Amino acid sequence: MKYSPKEMTNDIANNNFSFKKKFGQNFIVDENIINNIINKSGVDKNTLVIEIGPGAGSLTYKLALSSKRVLAYEIDETVSSILNKNLEGINNVDVVYKDFLEANVKEDLKKYTYEKLYVVANLPYYITTPIIVKIIEENINVDKIVVMVQKEVGNRFKAMSGSKDYSSLSVFLNYYFDISKIMDVSKNVFIPKPNVDSIVVEFTKKKEEIFLSNRNLFFKLIRDSFKQKRKTLRNNLIDYDLEKISLVLKKYDLDLTVRAEQIPISVFVDIANNYKE
Repeated sequence: MKYSPKEMTNDIANNNFSFKKKFGQNFIVDENIINNIINKSGVDKNTLVIEIGPGAGSLTYKLALSSKRVLAYEIDETVSSILNKNLEGINNVDVVYKDFLEANVKEDLKKYTYEKLYVVANLPYYITTPIIVKIIEENINVDKIVVMVQKEVGNRFKAMSGSKDYSSLSVFLNYYFDISKIMDVSKNVFIPKPNVDSIVVEFTKKKEEIFLSNRNLFFKLIRDSFKQKRKTLRNNLIDYDLEKISLVLKKYDLDLTVRAEQIPISVFVDIANNYKE
């Protein structure tokens, strides 16, 4: 496969393909960025890779060369002629033309044997969070997720307490994964050019699960604590036993006048584990 804006533009014209805004389609044309993603992700010949939204196959092609196999989910069947052309001669890619959010991924994975399962993708901006939440909630047992997402969204994913980007989503994701930035990506390396820059974020499954005596309570506590971000815990958690929460906060020199964005995940865990309803 050849990588250049001219080559991609020709492919699009020759195959009468038109971009569909509803699918958030932006095809990457920079081979150096793609090589960097592959190298830093650690994909190897023992890895089965799930790719979501292969598009024209720019990332798919390189993933196929580096991995054992690629299982790609593509919602837009009209891209198939370009994808087939760019994957010509590649025999370790299976493309499922289906919305990933509606796919039975765990059933699909039963067809394969592998040592490691990674998700590597340039995700459509409009469904980035639902995709990652699906992976978690359906217990798709991935070892690592490496995704290119809108920069603002990626910053929220990896945000730590004290940051303006820290949110209930940050806590939720950081409970399951260690999250870090791999690199920034300019909007100029895509066709068509999006309105925002991107970031590549790596989610590595935590080696040891954080103990929770009541997981449902923990996640409810997180949602309620961030319900109105500018309000204090005292105001957001008015329906809770505030005395119990206050006792835990004191151990960390905190009190009920703090906002949720100031509280590390470890403190939320301690509150949940010591809160008896």
